[in-house]
Amino acid sequence: MIQDASAMSAATVDPATRRRICLVGPGFRFLGGMSVYTCRLANALVEHHDVSVILLDRLIPTRLYPGGHRAGKALTSITYHPDVTMGPTIDWHWRGQLRRAWTFLREERPDLLVLQWWTAATLHSYLALAVMAHRLNIPVVLEFHELQDPGEAAIPLAARYRRQLMPALLKKMAGALVHNEHDRRLLLDSYRPKDLRHLRIDIAPHGPYDHLPTAAPAPVETVPVTRLLFFGLIRPYKGLEDLIVAFDGLTDEQAQQFSLTVVGETWENWTVPAQAIAANRHRDRITFVNRYVTDEEAAGFYAGADAIVLPYRRGSASGPLQIAMSSGIHVLMYGVGGLVEAVAGYQGATVLPAGDVDALRAALVALPERAHQRFADPHSWDANRAALDRMVDAVAAA
Repeated sequence: MIQDASAMSAATVDPATRRRICLVGPGFRFLGGMSVYTCRLANALVEHHDVSVILLDRLIPTRLYPGGHRAGKALTSITYHPDVTMGPTIDWHWRGQLRRAWTFLREERPDLLVLQWWTAATLHSYLALAVMAHRLNIPVVLEFHELQDPGEAAIPLAARYRRQLMPALLKKMAGALVHNEHDRRLLLDSYRPKDLRHLRIDIAPHGPYDHLPTAAPAPVETVPVTRLLFFGLIRPYKGLEDLIVAFDGLTDEQAQQFSLTVVGETWENWTVPAQAIAANRHRDRITFVNRYVTDEEAAGFYAGADAIVLPYRRGSASGPLQIAMSSGIHVLMYGVGGLVEAVAGYQGATVLPAGDVDALRAALVALPERAHQRFADPHSWDANRAALDRMVDAVAAA
C-alpha cells in the first residue's frame, strides 16, 4: 500500500489551527483521476486538519459508465491515510444512504464541506448534501475541476440539466475553488452574476500526483531511443490523433530515433486514433495498450518514458500531466485552457500552439538531443491547504 509522504504525524501541528474538513468525491469503484484527487487531497490535508470523506460509489448505473466493464476492479494502490475518517458512501439511487450521510454530518460537524465537481452526475446528490449542510449551519464549497465533463456537454439533456439546476446548488455554496485563473474567468463567464456574487472564489492549483509505486528504471537501449508516451483516456478532446499524424510525418531516419507508447482506455467510441495508429507508416515503432492500466503498470510506463505528449484541444487540469511532472520527464503539449498555468515553473514543459501538428512534429524532432534531462516538480499540496484555510477563515468571519 502506498502512503503519502505529506500525510505524516499530526502531533507537530498546533491544535488551535486545526480545522474539521469533510471532502466529498468519487471512490475507487469507478476509478479515475477524480478518485485519485480526492484521496490525495485528503491525505495531504490530514497532517494539518481533521479530515473526513464521504465517497460517491456508483455515480451512475454501471451499464451507462464508459468504463463499466472494469468497475470495482483493484487497479490502484493508493489508499486513504489511517487518520482520515471514512464516512458513508452514496450511490446515484440513494436508497436510504442520505439518512446515514445526515447522521455523519451531524456528528462530525465539519468547519467546511468541500464538494469535488467535475460531472453533472453528482448534481442531485450534491444538492441533497448541500441542503443538509445548510440546515446544520455547515459552510459548503464547490471545488471545480471543470464546469462539465466534455462528453456530457455534448449531450443536450445533460447540458440542460446542469444549466437549470446548477444555480440552485450555487445558492447553497459559501465559496468556490478553481485550479487556475483561466478557470476562474470561465466560471464567471458561465453563470449569471447574481448566481455568483455571494461566493468567495479562490484558486487552489492542482497538487502533484506522486502516488505511483516506484518502478524499476527502463533498460538502457543498445541504440539510443527517445521514448515518447501518451497516457490517459482516449477521448475526442485529448487530441491523440494529432500526435499520431505528427509521428507519421517523420522521415524513416527520424522515426528510428523514437519509440511511442500509447496507453489509454477508449471512451465515447473515439476510434480515430486507433485507426490512425493501425495505418501509421511507423507502426512498428508504436506500442498501443488500449485499456485502463493498474498503478503498477502506469509506474512502469512513466519510468520508461523520456517525454509525455499531450496534444489536448482543451483542458483545465490533467492527471497524466501531473504524474509526468512528478516523474520529472519532458512534457510536450498544446497551450490550451488552464494547462499553461499548470506547467508554470516546470522547466521540462514545451508549450506549442494549439492544433499545430507541424509545430508538434518539429518539437519531436528537436527532443532527442535533450531527452536525457530530468526536472524538479515545483508543485506541492501546500497551495491547496492554504486555499482551504483561507476559505474556512473567510466563511467563519462572514
